[in-house]
Amino acid sequence: MRIKSKQNKGLRMTLQRRIMLEELRSTDCHPTAAQVYKAVRERIPRISLGTIYRNLDVLVKAGLIQKLESAGSEKRFDGTTENHYHVRCVSCGRVGDLSGSQSSELEIAVQEKTDYEIIGYWLEYTGLCPECKKSKSSDEED
Repeated sequence: MRIKSKQNKGLRMTLQRRIMLEELRSTDCHPTAAQVYKAVRERIPRISLGTIYRNLDVLVKAGLIQKLESAGSEKRFDGTTENHYHVRCVSCGRVGDLSGSQSSELEIAVQEKTDYEIIGYWLEYTGLCPECKKSKSSDEED
């Protein structure tokens, strides 16, 4: 099977790539390559970590997934390719989506101010996730 995307005229959809896409699109936790490997390995026990890394890069280049890079933290992958905002916990590294946060007004303002043609964006808020916030509160009470 071949998949057409904006960046790739016809990507060959191997079993490994299909399963990786299924795993990434079935979660909203933005897994690392190691987490993708663990999930895919349950379905394809003989797959190697190198195959995971190579195919994640292929899927990113084809525009079928996003790679989230943040200074000082592991790369994470997102099965949602539409522009959207993220929130990352500075304590545990958990990453989540902020739904309904797309702002075409902001894109238009940036485009008008800079004269750039805006083709995409990646915005990340940082803070403490509910679990880390709760843990921090418990530590402070002790």
